Amino acid sequence: MSGGGFIRLPGGSVVVALSLPRPPHGARSGPYDCGCRVRVLVHAVNRQRALTRLRNLGLRAVYLRGNTEPPTPDEVTAVLHHPDGLVWRETPGDDTESWHPIRALWRPRAAPAPPPSAAGPAGSGRAA
Repeated sequence: MSGGGFIRLPGGSVVVALSLPRPPHGARSGPYDCGCRVRVLVHAVNRQRALTRLRNLGLRAVYLRGNTEPPTPDEVTAVLHHPDGLVWRETPGDDTESWHPIRALWRPRAAPAPPPSAAGPAGSGRAA
């Protein structure tokens, strides 16, 4: 179950904060196998639009039940200053980690490149 909440801003829009299991993030990782959770912040016109934005990104089973974990003032500032109005961070309690754009959530982590071989590239000879 996801914990979350919302806050209504003076202009009428809302900021919704949800703690969700991290989506699969690698070539061989299955859904939710790492046990990681992410804190997702969404700025939208209303709560329904905020949840629709997340569902359109592939987080289909996202619901806001109650207001147990509303966004903090620092979280509201972070999402309001981001051009997309949709940010996340992996360790919700760690204030030293920066907020990331939502497209980075599904980006696979880069694997280290293999060392270059001493023989050079294969097939560099000319065909006769």
